[in-house]
Amino acid sequence: MKKAYRIKNNKEFQAIFNAGKSFANRELVIYYVKKPNQNHFRVGLSVGKKIGNAVMRNQIKRYLRESFISLEDDIISELDLVIIARNPTAHMNYHQIKRSLTHLLHKERLFKAKRR
Repeated sequence: MKKAYRIKNNKEFQAIFNAGKSFANRELVIYYVKKPNQNHFRVGLSVGKKIGNAVMRNQIKRYLRESFISLEDDIISELDLVIIARNPTAHMNYHQIKRSLTHLLHKERLFKAKRR
């Protein structure tokens, strides 16, 4: 995922938390805001220290980024997303995290029409 498609600024995170909608399953929490006239969705990742050491947290972030890369063509482009990982992600592999993310995006209808 290109760095231009990442949300890094705390001010942007807070704006999404305050103005956005949220939904969750046991593994992930997603906040999102629709932004018209945006060419590509942007993603911010948050993995807290309670989940594990730095190696574990970075691995979860890599899995989430890779999941977004594989789903890139199917996700609506006018979104800013913030993903928060919960404790069960520490024991999940890439395919399980991708399945959980896909489930949430499908549940909230954030895929383009052809995917639904």
